[in-house]
Amino acid sequence: MQTDSTPDAGVQAATGYAGDIPPALAWQWMQSGEAVLVDVRTDAEREWVGFVPGAVPVAWKQWPGMALNPGFDDALKAAVPAGTRVLLLCRSGVRSMAAARRAAELGLEAYNILEGFEGGADEQAQRGHRGGWRMRGLPWMQK
Repeated sequence: MQTDSTPDAGVQAATGYAGDIPPALAWQWMQSGEAVLVDVRTDAEREWVGFVPGAVPVAWKQWPGMALNPGFDDALKAAVPAGTRVLLLCRSGVRSMAAARRAAELGLEAYNILEGFEGGADEQAQRGHRGGWRMRGLPWMQK
């Protein structure tokens, strides 16, 4: 279901998955029911840094050690109804690209959310000031 008069407005081409999209478009698709947002960060990241209300937590890698989550495929398939887009979110938009490629291999229409939850690092190697879900003023919570 597309609510936009230009079906792929804002979608950037990607290799191995459906595309890269800006955070605001991801929120729009999530709110309209066009997509499921899957947060692929670790449990610790979501707990300490914050999370998107309504996002499904399915870690791509597990802390500590950052080994691939052996249950990722099954959890992702269980989280995304057939025919629904999946939006992948991580800290900066890097792990979510790998997760989007894997989702596409599983037959899902997968999109990476550009900038991630925290955005890119600034000159002081700190995140949260250069793009990202939070900086863009989109809904998020912290425990």
